[in-house]
Amino acid sequence: MQTRAVFLTSVLLLLLAGCAPTTVTPGEPLSPTPSLTPIPQPTAPPEGFGLWIAPAAPDGLRRAALAAGLPVAHSPETALVRLDASPLDPQFPTSQSTWIYALVAPFPTVSDGVSFEQLRQAWAGQQPSVFAGFAGKAGKPLLAAPDTYEALKSIFNGDAAQGAVRIVPAGELAEALWQDTPQWGIVPFEALDPKLKVLTIDGQSPLRNDFDPATYPLKATFNLRPATPDAGAGFSVPTTNRDPARLTTVLMTGTSALVRAIAFRMEEKGLTYPGRDLRGWLRGADVLHVSHEVALAETCPPPSYDTHDLRFCGRPEYIKLFEDVGVDVVEVTGNHVNNWDVWPFADTLEMYTARGWSYFGGGVDLADAREPALLEHGGTKLAFIGCNVAGPPVAFATETLPGAADCGNYAWITEAIRDLRARGYIVIATQQYGEYYQPKPTENQVRDFARLAEAGATVVSGSQAHYPQTMTFSGDAFIHYGLGNLFFDQMSYQLPHSGEFTYRTRDEFLDRHVFYDGKYIGLELLTATLEDHSRPRPMTPAERAEFLEAYFRDSGW
Repeated sequence: MQTRAVFLTSVLLLLLAGCAPTTVTPGEPLSPTPSLTPIPQPTAPPEGFGLWIAPAAPDGLRRAALAAGLPVAHSPETALVRLDASPLDPQFPTSQSTWIYALVAPFPTVSDGVSFEQLRQAWAGQQPSVFAGFAGKAGKPLLAAPDTYEALKSIFNGDAAQGAVRIVPAGELAEALWQDTPQWGIVPFEALDPKLKVLTIDGQSPLRNDFDPATYPLKATFNLRPATPDAGAGFSVPTTNRDPARLTTVLMTGTSALVRAIAFRMEEKGLTYPGRDLRGWLRGADVLHVSHEVALAETCPPPSYDTHDLRFCGRPEYIKLFEDVGVDVVEVTGNHVNNWDVWPFADTLEMYTARGWSYFGGGVDLADAREPALLEHGGTKLAFIGCNVAGPPVAFATETLPGAADCGNYAWITEAIRDLRARGYIVIATQQYGEYYQPKPTENQVRDFARLAEAGATVVSGSQAHYPQTMTFSGDAFIHYGLGNLFFDQMSYQLPHSGEFTYRTRDEFLDRHVFYDGKYIGLELLTATLEDHSRPRPMTPAERAEFLEAYFRDSGW
């Protein structure tokens, strides 16, 4: 109790002291009164503040808009600038963006396209079995990411019918399509992947050079709408996600040898006759590859229709066929390059160079044979490199003599691929492998093609196959073990073990690889069949369906 009394007494004295008047000595200045800092009060953001982005804006457009640095507004009513999916409003100086979308399916899909009216009916639920002929099951929904679905609402003027669309995260769409194949999805152009097949809509595909965005229906328009005429001055977004100047198409083809029956027909019907029916495909590529296995020599005798002659050469005039179809790069890994001695092959390489064509996989000596062909188009750096594993030794280049590049133990070519990748090139690697008149590759072939993919090649293509072979994906790389012939005369082949004839030698793949601004985004398998021992033509729809079904099945898909 005594302690408590002492405490209370001390407090009372302090209070009394605080109440006592202050004594000031005359002439002594008063101490300044301390100033108080006002506490800031929250205020509402000013009207027209920041950028509002509609949920329909695709991720690529959203990132581009945010990169401009405007703060984000949380509602369109208070935004300085709005980015939304809507028709162009001429009242304001807006920035307009046209975003291209694609109808896609898992790569091993046989059907090639639909009409936009069919797609519209499927969206509306009026014809739930519209994709039955494609997917094999009626009523399968389309797959789309959330922002894509919102954008599609502006294209189809409203929500999809119940059950017509299934929403999946953008990063999971490709895997979801493959898990329940066959089925369909819609993605923005920048989200394309070689493991997805782009289906045509009314015959148009955004993967192709002849694509016309003005008439293509699967696109959304996004506008920057300022709150006032001068708001957001200087602020803009990309005008499109598909700039044709940044698109590159590379057409890879199989074996060509302008000899025997095909040369006979060229002499008879004209030097450009073999390319007549495929000319549009071939000339339509930005980069056309051919693999020509023979030398063109002044001393080459007139061609024979005998398809059993295996000593090959062609007349120099035959190069007019390659000129006519628009060749850009020539592969020379073939095992017949030195059939007519080594110097005609060296002269043939000079003919290619004189026309501005690159060559690879062979050369005037070993060092030249190992050099890649380097090209750049549309912002994509391409490197073509190849070698011959099959021989014979007389076909191989040496330190002093022309010939094809020997694959050897693959050490040199895998090291070269890694170096090219480090330098920013997309690598297309080819092999002249052993001949197998069967669709499936051998175990050794699988192993050796995988070597090039593992080293960093984006595309690995077999140039040896007179009989087309299957394909696979290895990580992000596409491997095609053999494309078949392009310009060669094999209408049929008698199998040595059974004695039976196969006519699959008539059939061929032409692989159209598509790159956008340095990224591999898509692949189209073109299919043709040989006529008249000399002239490949596009397959009919029925022929193509049978061919693709067989090869997708044999590929394990």
